[in-house]
Amino acid sequence: MSRPHGIPLPSAQRSSDSDETESACADDKQGQPRPREGVRQLTGAERVRTLVESNASVSLTLIGARDSHESEEFGTGLPVARTVTPDGDVILLVSGESAAARAAAHAQDDDLTAVIEITDVAPVSVAHRIRGRAWLAGWLTPVRGDDRAACAALLAERQPVGELLGMRESLDPPHAGRPAWMMLRLEVGEISVDDLWGAEHVDPEDLAAAEPDPMVAHESELLQHLHSAHGDRLGELGGLLGAREARGMSAVPLSLDRLGLRVRFTGGPAGSFDARFDFPEPVADICGLRRAMHSLFSAASY
Repeated sequence: MSRPHGIPLPSAQRSSDSDETESACADDKQGQPRPREGVRQLTGAERVRTLVESNASVSLTLIGARDSHESEEFGTGLPVARTVTPDGDVILLVSGESAAARAAAHAQDDDLTAVIEITDVAPVSVAHRIRGRAWLAGWLTPVRGDDRAACAALLAERQPVGELLGMRESLDPPHAGRPAWMMLRLEVGEISVDDLWGAEHVDPEDLAAAEPDPMVAHESELLQHLHSAHGDRLGELGGLLGAREARGMSAVPLSLDRLGLRVRFTGGPAGSFDARFDFPEPVADICGLRRAMHSLFSAASY
C-alpha cells in the first residue's frame, strides 16, 4: 500500500555519530547508546506491534483537517486504548467529544489521513530515557456496523478499559447526543520505527502477522523491581562481559523482552554503554522469566 499523500514520516536512516542528536532516541547531546552487535532481537514489526499494545504514550495527528474552530483541539483527544486487528488495522478508542472523533465522523471513507506517534520511555530513572518512537500513518475512519462489537471485544481483551463497553451517548451539553466514546480504525499505509535497535521501515503486512512480546504487560513493573531490589546483582552481570571496566559500574535495567534483558552501565572509564544479556531460550510467561533470570544471575556469580 502506498503512503497517504502529504503524511510526513521520519526517515528510517540510521543516525551517524555526528548526527546522533537528531535520532528519535537521543534526549541530550551525547545521544542514546546503541546496542552491541550479535545479539538476538525482535523484528521491527514485533517491536512496533509491542509498542502499539503497550502503555507507552501516544499522540494522533490529523493531516489537513484543522479549521479555525478545531485547531487548538487536535492532539488533545488522545486515544485511551488501542490494539491491532488480525488484518493489521489499528483500533483507537477516543472521546466522542474529541476533534478526531468529529473529523472522522464527517470524513469520506479514505480522505482523512492521520499519523500515530508512540513514544516509549524507560520506566526507571536513567539518562537517555526515551527508548524509541514509532510512527504509523494511514487513513482514519470510524468503526461502524457489525465491526463495532468485534473491535470492542478485541480492545477489551488486550487493554481493559472501564469506558469501553459503555458506548453511551453523552448527556452533557453542548455534546448531548454524541457517543461518549468512539472507536476509530487506522488503515495503516506506512510504518517507521527508531529505537534502541536502530531505525527502519516496517511493512504493514508484517505488522498484521507479528505478535506483541509476551512481557509487554509486565515489563514496567519487572524493571522497577529489578532496579530497586536487585541492583547489586545487576552490577554482577558486568562480569559476563569479559571486560574489567564493566566491574563496579552502575547498572540500570533498561528493557526486557522474551529474548533477553538490556542493562545500561554507567560510571566507568568507558563511559555509558548498553549490554544485552540473552536468555537461554525465549520466555513465554513470568515463570519462564524467573528461570531465565536465575540462570543469568547464577552465571554471573561464578
